[in-house]
Amino acid sequence: MTVVSTPPPALPVRDKGAGRALSPMLTRLAEERATGVLVREHGVLHLAEGRVVHAESPLAPGLDVLLTAHGTLAATAWQQAAARTTGPLLAAELLLRSGVLPTGALELCHLDALYDAGYFALAPSSTPGRFRYDSTPRLGPLPSVPVVALERETLRRRLLLHRLWPDPAADTAPLIRADPATGRAPANPADPTTPGTRAAPATPVTPRQRAVLDRVDGVRTAADIARNLGRQAFHTLVDVRRLTAAGQIAPAPTAPAPPPPPPYQVTTDPDIALLKRLRDALEAL
Repeated sequence: MTVVSTPPPALPVRDKGAGRALSPMLTRLAEERATGVLVREHGVLHLAEGRVVHAESPLAPGLDVLLTAHGTLAATAWQQAAARTTGPLLAAELLLRSGVLPTGALELCHLDALYDAGYFALAPSSTPGRFRYDSTPRLGPLPSVPVVALERETLRRRLLLHRLWPDPAADTAPLIRADPATGRAPANPADPTTPGTRAAPATPVTPRQRAVLDRVDGVRTAADIARNLGRQAFHTLVDVRRLTAAGQIAPAPTAPAPPPPPPYQVTTDPDIALLKRLRDALEAL
């Protein structure tokens, strides 16, 4: 029996000249062991001696959400720690020193939040990043991550999502249920508005996917659903891409642009004869 192996689809890179580096600036900062804050379009990376110690993104739930959503930590305990410190990383270190959380549980949750927000912070951007040298970030008791490890994991996650469903439109748009009468998925992933083949009605929906599907209301985005569920945003994107590929959900269509007003027409050749007749009639009164 002949086995045909189909190579995975090529993942476009932002800058071929930069090799595998997602952010040449970040690579340079790691080489010089810089300490400070790198601000990018979709997130922030905190560096200490060239290593990533913390990451934040509006597209990913913070460490506080991941810790408190499922009872790992009481919300009041986090609020008290946050009130006594100047940021989520220092709040987590305070909780670690106080023994409120087991060391392993807090370290794991910290790394989950770091890789999750780091994925979005390293997303392709339309604006250049800005780095502010600052002595505040430091190598503390919580684990830090080498820049090369964060970039490698980000590339792996991009490729995984690309293989599940190559169109990223559902990642950031409000989500809607697919038409239950047709169950159709887009024929062309690059254009979700085009009709396609009927999705297989027997496609199973896992409990994790069902939780995502139950929160699709035409308003929430994948980031909103992740925050509501207290899950990592990337894991939610995996479910969203699979549900999109199965024809269960789709990005909400954008409102069509209003038609342009008709061009203003200037009459440059009036009916001279008509005007003369009107003048003659007025003079005869």
